[in-house]
Amino acid sequence: MVRTQIASRRPAIRDAQVLEAMRQVPRHLFVPFDLQRLAYADRPLPIGHGQTISQPYIVALMTDALAVKPGAKILEIGTGSGYQAAVLSELTPRVFTMEIIRALGEKAGERLQKLDYKTVRGRVGDGYFGWPEEAPFDGIIVTCAAGHIPPPLVEQLGSGGRMVIPVGSIFQVQRLLVVTKDNQGKVQTHELLPVVFVPMTGAIQKGP
Repeated sequence: MVRTQIASRRPAIRDAQVLEAMRQVPRHLFVPFDLQRLAYADRPLPIGHGQTISQPYIVALMTDALAVKPGAKILEIGTGSGYQAAVLSELTPRVFTMEIIRALGEKAGERLQKLDYKTVRGRVGDGYFGWPEEAPFDGIIVTCAAGHIPPPLVEQLGSGGRMVIPVGSIFQVQRLLVVTKDNQGKVQTHELLPVVFVPMTGAIQKGP
């Protein structure tokens, strides 16, 4: 998977630690049993409740774009099956993840514990508002498409931090953005590539 789908794609993923994290996490254990034969295919897969696990390259690309440093504090919005959180925990023990769908969040928590990703902390809640009690974060990764960049997440991004987030509706091309905040609090964005994600739900559906 890493050699044929990830390392050879463009934009290139050069961080050896990210590539090794993708090798280490058993992706087949984060998808439904009847889809495990497709777990390492170059495609997203359904995980129930209308949600998906992203294709391997997109997981690696978003992780790479986050530029995780050792010991960094990372917030994930959209736990899903727990796969992205597991990949992140190979890079830092300080991973916080939120899921709005209780059944998914609770099952992901059990799975992460069972697979010994015990440093990941999970919460069921609306990711639009982030996790203010644990802010600021060195990185925030959003695994569902938002119609706009949630202001609470920008506020919870620490100085020098990075957020990776798909922005756009399900009716238009979504853009995978990297949001950076410098030491003076100035925020800038740049686009990586067009993507397709399931939409963020909850408060964001009411508009900015």
